[in-house]
Amino acid sequence: MTATPSQPYSPMAVRARRAPRRSRRRAPGAARDAVVLMGLPLLAVLALPAAFAGGGTRRWFGGRAESQRAEAQAAKDDAAAAFYELDTAQRDLRISIETIAAVDSSPAARRAVSGFEALGRRIDEASHQYISAVDAHDLDRDDLEASAASRARTELTAARTELGRVKQDLDRFAEGLGPLLGKAETQLARLAPAVERARQALMAASNALDAVRQAGLKADDLAARLAALGPELTRLNQGAGQHGVPETLERAERVTREAEAVRAEAERLPERAAEIDHRLVSLRTRAQALSTRTGQVEPVLSELRRRFTAACWQDLQHVPDQAAESVRQAERKLSEAQAARDAQRWPDATALLSTVRALLNSTDEAVSAAGDRLSRLNAVQKDPQQEIERTRFAVRDAQRLAMAGRNTPEPRHARPLDDAVARLERATGTLEGRHPDYWHFLTETEAVRQAVAQVVTRIREERGAGH
Repeated sequence: MTATPSQPYSPMAVRARRAPRRSRRRAPGAARDAVVLMGLPLLAVLALPAAFAGGGTRRWFGGRAESQRAEAQAAKDDAAAAFYELDTAQRDLRISIETIAAVDSSPAARRAVSGFEALGRRIDEASHQYISAVDAHDLDRDDLEASAASRARTELTAARTELGRVKQDLDRFAEGLGPLLGKAETQLARLAPAVERARQALMAASNALDAVRQAGLKADDLAARLAALGPELTRLNQGAGQHGVPETLERAERVTREAEAVRAEAERLPERAAEIDHRLVSLRTRAQALSTRTGQVEPVLSELRRRFTAACWQDLQHVPDQAAESVRQAERKLSEAQAARDAQRWPDATALLSTVRALLNSTDEAVSAAGDRLSRLNAVQKDPQQEIERTRFAVRDAQRLAMAGRNTPEPRHARPLDDAVARLERATGTLEGRHPDYWHFLTETEAVRQAVAQVVTRIREERGAGH
């Protein structure tokens, strides 16, 4: 709290300026008086008190003037105490405002800063009033009149009252800052631990990379990611004073998160290398087995052609050629994956192995489809009634569910079930004749069961929702 641009005011400083007046020496005057008295007759000496009292060179004041001086001095002391209390409160509140401004940029925080500035102007005005009153009256003067002391007391009391009023407003303002200050202090309390965690995470990641390299493994991509965090560490070291508390907190958390990810990947790298080696061996073995199985598809197709109509096997004609090509492509990708592993390009090796696995999975399904087709056709040719009964059971079960608790089924349930019955009858009719299309029959019965299952699911959902 400053009263002038150049020098802070304080009651103690004011009193210090006034102090020299108390030490005025009276010895020379007293000596002259003694000399004069020694040269006067006794009667003249006895008459001196009356002469002084009746209009001599010095006035003597009684109890009223001293009482006014004491009251003015008490008012001055009270005003000084109020001045110091306001000054201390303003200093404490300034720290709180600076804390909020450093952390929070919200509209509420900006309003708090502007409100404190407005209070500062009021404090300056009240302080100026107090200091002016102190400077205007020298309560230590020997010839202080009662009227002057009374004016001093009045002005100093008014200054103290204004200082107290501003102090109350300042206290109310400080109470209203509670939520903002609490939030700011919480963030500040998080700041140092967050920055330290970031530093420790970076150190741990660096140590993990060193250990991996000592084991003979390269981790160039991880090293590049860690190096990219270097500028972020520099900004953290520069501190929140330069970059702001929220930004520094966010930066510290991001650095911690990314450094920990680098550390975790570095620590897992030996395991990852071993896993890639294992997958290379496993997929290579599987590719060889599929190559052998692909050669067995052609005999299966020959039997299908010999015993069943073209509709039962035409969609499988491409399987041998496509399977052989897929196996060759998988083997090429395996070679590329091995090269990537040897160069320790771990992401490339992992991606190539995933491609190999997808190729082998699709090839396995295609090769298996030919054998599965022959097995199912053999079964239905031998006993088609088993497939028919299986499908009829599914339809009857759905019809019982649709009729449960009802005299007539819901049309939206009955209609698809009736369609399923008719579709099954038509599929059964295709088995008549010299060359039945068994595959069409199987696909139709499968489709009927799926349609019935959908009706059952819908009925259960609707009744569940009703309950």
